[in-house]
Amino acid sequence: MVHTRPIRTADQALVREINLSLVMKHLHEHAPVSRANLAEIIGLNKSTVSSLVTELTEHNFVSEIGIDNTGIGRPSRLLTLNPQAGFIVSAQLNVDSISVICTDFAADVLWLTHENFKPQSPQQIILEQLASLLRQAIQMGHTLQPNKPRLLGLALGLPGLVDQTSGTLLFAPNLGWQDVPISKILANALGHHLADLLFVENEANMAALGEYFFGAARGFHQVLYLSAIGEGLGGAFVNNGQLFRGKSGFAGEFGHMTMDPDGELCRCGNRGCWETQVSQTAIFRVVRQAIEAGQSSLLDEALQNDTLTIPMVVETAAQGDQVALQAWEQVGHKLGIGIAALVNAYNPDLVVLGGMLSSGSQFMLPAINAELHQRALRWTANATEIRIAKHGADACEMGGVAMVTQSVLIHPERFLG
Repeated sequence: MVHTRPIRTADQALVREINLSLVMKHLHEHAPVSRANLAEIIGLNKSTVSSLVTELTEHNFVSEIGIDNTGIGRPSRLLTLNPQAGFIVSAQLNVDSISVICTDFAADVLWLTHENFKPQSPQQIILEQLASLLRQAIQMGHTLQPNKPRLLGLALGLPGLVDQTSGTLLFAPNLGWQDVPISKILANALGHHLADLLFVENEANMAALGEYFFGAARGFHQVLYLSAIGEGLGGAFVNNGQLFRGKSGFAGEFGHMTMDPDGELCRCGNRGCWETQVSQTAIFRVVRQAIEAGQSSLLDEALQNDTLTIPMVVETAAQGDQVALQAWEQVGHKLGIGIAALVNAYNPDLVVLGGMLSSGSQFMLPAINAELHQRALRWTANATEIRIAKHGADACEMGGVAMVTQSVLIHPERFLG
């Protein structure tokens, strides 16, 4: 008897949190919708929904956007999530650059920036640059919306193995970093009050979520995402909106599948990893080998001056340069072989190509599809569509927005006081 009241209070608080989340999720999926229709969709009585909506409206999460005159009886006010409920900051740390965006609660970009750094820069310098850009993004978020908007969350995508529990970058071979406590460093730099709002994730995982919720994978269920950025190849598998993480949380490191035991040395220490065959480095290597073998190419001067870039290889391929076309085709075949194996393993309904793979896709897709249909079981190959990432190199940042948004939808009570 002594414990009856506290247990009931705890139960009531939990029920309230669950119901608040239901209202937020269904408004996110079905808005604009009336209170009555919302109650019908969720399965709660109208008075409960009305009370929850009032609370969310008072805290700026829900707003009325018009009148529904289609039904019988008194017109109903239509509800939606308020884009100005707050702002989200999302960033990607790449091997030679940092990208940061600030969006509203509807995922519309309010501000963005991109800065390069020298690949061999000291770790401390890079992290100070990252913290400075995040601080700038937070300041912009506070000024670009009316009514003193709140920060809803901050997400960061990293190029390596990430321990989500501690926010530690365990291993990033292309940066040469190991066991870096990113969350702790950023909390010290930005303020410990932001620690609970910070999400640290592998960049490919974030990018996969960006395409799933906001991009090429919307409407699909089992999605295989592949992205080549710089020297690496990242990947992820999304099943009905949830990342497949594996036992230790590191699933999706497809770039380190061994494709040729006697192949090129990978920065992870192994030889013949898939990413050594299909990354930016692989494209440049094929171009270099062709030119050194005596083939003529528009890329010769850039190669000699060490100014070769992926956009150059795309542009010259579009102009019919045979060396550039051969580079894309060769990498396309290597990419298709790996994709065929993954399609057999995962049986996805969609494969999304992002990063560098999206920029050169028009030249690689014939080779990719040829390998897929030659090497994968026809039942899985025929069930799989290949699409190019809608957000390209920005998919990671959009995935961070998706992570924060989903967190707010699940736990809106954190912002209600």
